[in-house]
Amino acid sequence: MIEKILLADSGTGQSKEMLKALMELPSIQRASVSILHVVPSQVTSEALTAKWEEGGRVLATSMQTLNLDPSRVSTMLQQGDPKTTVCQVAEDINADLIIMGSRGLKRLESILENSVSQYVFQLSSRPMLLVKDDIYVKKINRIMVAMDGSDSAKQCLSLAMFLLRDIKGGMLILAHVNKARTAFAEESQANPEKDPVLAPAIAEAKKQGIAYKCVTGTGKPGPEICRLAEELNIDLLMLGSPDRRPSIAKGLPDLDRLLGTSLSDYVRVYANCPVLLGRTATA
Repeated sequence: MIEKILLADSGTGQSKEMLKALMELPSIQRASVSILHVVPSQVTSEALTAKWEEGGRVLATSMQTLNLDPSRVSTMLQQGDPKTTVCQVAEDINADLIIMGSRGLKRLESILENSVSQYVFQLSSRPMLLVKDDIYVKKINRIMVAMDGSDSAKQCLSLAMFLLRDIKGGMLILAHVNKARTAFAEESQANPEKDPVLAPAIAEAKKQGIAYKCVTGTGKPGPEICRLAEELNIDLLMLGSPDRRPSIAKGLPDLDRLLGTSLSDYVRVYANCPVLLGRTATA
């Protein structure tokens, strides 16, 4: 399911550590990796030359740090706007996953500071693995999938099982948050395995022989998902993030989502672990 990975490497942050952790998984080890560093346009030729040289050093350091099979790794040094370049390269190489660092900026702040990860998160239709600069990247054993019955959540579930299938001692955490505190929600929290939203995922985990645990919560989904991830010491959180924009608006940011009103935007900012956003385009 993941054969081509694009690492957008700015030279800072934890994105390389995230890729190293991911490449330790048996299901990922045969994937090809493209490491991209984007040199922004400069006013003077001297500044541009300096940035090109710096970019070359960033890529060389990444190759040395990652220590991957040279036959499966390529580097790309390109000039342009980092935001649009990452999106374009992901399309050009048909990436199955984009890995990026994130400063974890909140809502409007990310727009005002011209956040690259926020822009790519908004406009790319491809799965993204975002890792904030201030978190510790751990070995991947415990993967939590937030289930809500959507196609994008089901896609995340399939990907989580793909990642976990050969991990010794790996655990799939299936989470569902009920927005209202009803009798049904209380019953579901008391016995998560009987939650109908989780039932299909439980059946699939049993079918594939993957160890699992079910958890439920009540309240606002964003804060509750983040709370469960921290409480359960999750190594990787996976969340469906459907692309709801019509095709005519693919080139334009959706202001509401850029302002952070979506669930996936909240979780990518506040979760204390790496967040993988599964994308499913809709008409």
